[in-house]
Amino acid sequence: MAIRPKTVVEMKLGAVGETHARSQVTVRDLSSTIDEPVERDGTNLGLTPTETLMSSLLGCTNVISKRIAHRMGFEMGEMKIALTAKFDRRGTNLMEEVDVPFPEITMDIEVATNGTREQIDAMKADLQRFCPVAKVIRGSGTTLIENWTTKPL
Repeated sequence: MAIRPKTVVEMKLGAVGETHARSQVTVRDLSSTIDEPVERDGTNLGLTPTETLMSSLLGCTNVISKRIAHRMGFEMGEMKIALTAKFDRRGTNLMEEVDVPFPEITMDIEVATNGTREQIDAMKADLQRFCPVAKVIRGSGTTLIENWTTKPL
């Protein structure tokens, strides 16, 4: 009898707002600081909340694309991603509500791989289907642009 893995799980995180700008987030046995830079009255001890969101997209893109490649039978080595986000800060500045705070995010992705062009194209299509962070961002109305460059592994 095969054991079926759970497909829906609960994530549990906690946070303590230590100051008006800094939060200490805990998950499992890990801790991370989310903070604002000094010029916004923070202590610059960690990424801002919006930088944390963008870093989640970077990490998810790396993890999920490499899982897909592995499943498809090819390798992807080091991946370098440069992300540029257009950020409408009227909401964070309490000026007015903004429906799509990040109207456009561009990721320039360079990866070493032994995959064929067809495999890479199939992986990119699956990445749009399976990366949960990118799906949430796209679902918010953000245009997410991925520019891929490959080099031999």
